[in-house]
Amino acid sequence: MLAQVPASRTPVARVEDRRLPSPDGEVAVRIYWPDEAPRGCLVFLHGGGFVMGGLDTHDHVCRDLCAGAQSVVVAVDYRLAPEHPFPCALNDCEAALRWVVANAREIGTDPRKIVVGGDSAGGNLATVLTMRARDRREPKLAGQILIYPVTDAPLPFKPSYIANGSGYSLTSEDMIRFWRDYVGDSSDETDPEMCPLRAQYLGGLPDALVITAEFDPLRDEGEAYANRLMSAGIPTTLTRYDGAIHGFVRMGTEVRLAAHALQQICLWMTGRFTAGKTGGLDVELSEASGVATEADKRRERT
Repeated sequence: MLAQVPASRTPVARVEDRRLPSPDGEVAVRIYWPDEAPRGCLVFLHGGGFVMGGLDTHDHVCRDLCAGAQSVVVAVDYRLAPEHPFPCALNDCEAALRWVVANAREIGTDPRKIVVGGDSAGGNLATVLTMRARDRREPKLAGQILIYPVTDAPLPFKPSYIANGSGYSLTSEDMIRFWRDYVGDSSDETDPEMCPLRAQYLGGLPDALVITAEFDPLRDEGEAYANRLMSAGIPTTLTRYDGAIHGFVRMGTEVRLAAHALQQICLWMTGRFTAGKTGGLDVELSEASGVATEADKRRERT
């Protein structure tokens, strides 16, 4: 499921691996610093179906985001299922986020300018972290970036599972297996910490950027979640990349759609960290790239 990573890697000023304390022991992170003074910080949670992936599989993505947004990126190497089922990964990510907030000045960023984000399974973990932060009243996050996120259980199949469940990298059978490994013995799929789409209340969450891919089993649940965020009054930008498959952002800047998605993410992050807004930038990017977007029809709602 994890596509081959590009050979070239964007240079950044500095990269450092650390092990951070957590309630369950330690969690490994990799920190990237940009060449210039950081505008903010992204806590990045990798994809891989909750069962695979790590710091190396998404190293090139983190480098591109660090350089493109001129921001610190902290990638989290959370524990994987099935050996460590729900909520182990989520708890690791929360421990890392709390460390980043507490040590923001040390790593050269502003604790008020922290965004969480991730792709696929990492998108699930990212938005659930924003729910925990809201419910616990800390930390106050500047935004969330959800790249073709898992927001619901795979069964019953949604139309995008039926249409795109085979032949496009991630399959429906993959997701069923990954999900069973992740949830372990838990059968309560109404738990919003597993299935954020099923949360009763989505108000009070930070601004969101949601990216989906046309030929992806997860497309419908990602877009449904974005629409629920909008209905809850959360400023949300939703972009569907037509012609793209699940995992396309990891294909690197040599691939046109991946390059445009990474640029969009960097522009959106910059908007969260500065006084400006990114709505117009998103429209210009989409029109220039030929990307079909739902966001063009439903711009940010407040």
